[in-house]
Amino acid sequence: MEIRASTVLPARRTDIELQTADELTLVGELAVPESAPPVATLICLHPLPTHGGMMDSHVLRKASFRLPALADVAVLRFNTRGTSSERGTSQGAFEEGVGERLDVAAALEFAEFNDLPRPWLLGWSFGTELALRWGRDPLVEGAILLSPPLKRATDADLDAWAEFGRPLVALVPEFDDYLRPAEAADRFKRVPQAEVVGVDGAKHLWVGEPYVRIVLDHIVRRLNPSAVPLPTEV
Repeated sequence: MEIRASTVLPARRTDIELQTADELTLVGELAVPESAPPVATLICLHPLPTHGGMMDSHVLRKASFRLPALADVAVLRFNTRGTSSERGTSQGAFEEGVGERLDVAAALEFAEFNDLPRPWLLGWSFGTELALRWGRDPLVEGAILLSPPLKRATDADLDAWAEFGRPLVALVPEFDDYLRPAEAADRFKRVPQAEVVGVDGAKHLWVGEPYVRIVLDHIVRRLNPSAVPLPTEV
């Protein structure tokens, strides 16, 4: 069977709730391999909720549909404060990426409490800014950034990540609306361990199965290299 955009592969999927330090309840889902322990964990930080971003944004949803089965990776998705999806609405209201610091902390606390191994952050657009600003936790092994705009996240945040020392991978679409590969390479020079990957033909929203597969392969190359390249059929 060919893996298509709508393909959902086997996994153990559990609706979860995250509790923040300011007493909000965030809704989410944890998908883990069906019959083996995960080798790593992907914590997904979604695009801007005021522009439709949520835990079901398509790349994040497809990661949860495929990576537990194809790469033995656990995938944790959740709605940041005030964000709605089919799973439900997280309490609170959008706070321009500031109050969301506590949302990131709640996800990491959940991962630690549930013994989820080797957490990596996957941020997309607005989610990249949450990763850069608030993801520098000793628990975090590294971060993968999709379409980083580098607007709320500043040079000071990049300098702090450089000092943090953990791997940082930025996947930058050739035709991004906010930051394109050449400028991204220049901005990320502040982070010696950063790897900037320009993706030919891609746009900010990563629409199209070929681009989703590129993204998922890059993720798995860091979290479980033995599973790369991901199969296109099962």
